[in-house]
Amino acid sequence: MKITSSRILLDNVKIHARHGVDPQEQLTGSYFYVTLEADTNFCSAIRNDRLADTVSYADLFRCVKEEMEIPSLLLEHVAGRILDRIFQTFPDITRLHLRLTKENPPMGADCHQAGIEIEAKR
Repeated sequence: MKITSSRILLDNVKIHARHGVDPQEQLTGSYFYVTLEADTNFCSAIRNDRLADTVSYADLFRCVKEEMEIPSLLLEHVAGRILDRIFQTFPDITRLHLRLTKENPPMGADCHQAGIEIEAKR
């Protein structure tokens, strides 16, 4: 078998945080959803069943959660911090795809979610 790509996924993780331009958003907070794809080679983990040979999705989540706890005006800023943190923490990750959305944003429209999506390579 030849593995052509491998990635770790966090899919639609719901996190309460205090991001937004409106002061009320930073006071009360909102729910945000994070979807993350992290490309990394975990072929050794496939063969030997050792956590040390992959990137733990629990560790990825911890990075995301800690950056989400820091209030920001813009989701773009939050996303940039998350990407920087993950690339610094996990040298084996070669590409990240991040989707960050806010539930029911206060913009005068009936909208389930609005947000940003970004892809970065090392």
